[in-house]
Amino acid sequence: MKTKKELKEEYKLRKIPMGVFKIKNIKNNKVLIDNSIDMESKWNRHKMELKFGNHRNRNFQKDWNEYGEDNFIFNVLSELKESEEENINYNKELKTLQDMVIEDLNFESIY
Repeated sequence: MKTKKELKEEYKLRKIPMGVFKIKNIKNNKVLIDNSIDMESKWNRHKMELKFGNHRNRNFQKDWNEYGEDNFIFNVLSELKESEEENINYNKELKTLQDMVIEDLNFESIY
């Protein structure tokens, strides 16, 4: 059995995926593109805002209300690996990556 200290150390060392993701409405094929240093937490935040009816994107909220949670899927589009270098602004890097993904994939309908 692992000690409390070992468990804390493992937690600190775990890698949380960061990158660009999409949430797709499978009824009308519209997508919301976003990025985060913790994609799972950001997806959970979007879901919580939508469930409470206060998502900042009104069109996305409207469709969520109309079609329901089961008609939206979450997909990772691109992951950003942690760098060995210090002082990297990951938020800035993720925004650049998001812009590149949107340009490359040429989504027809974005929220």
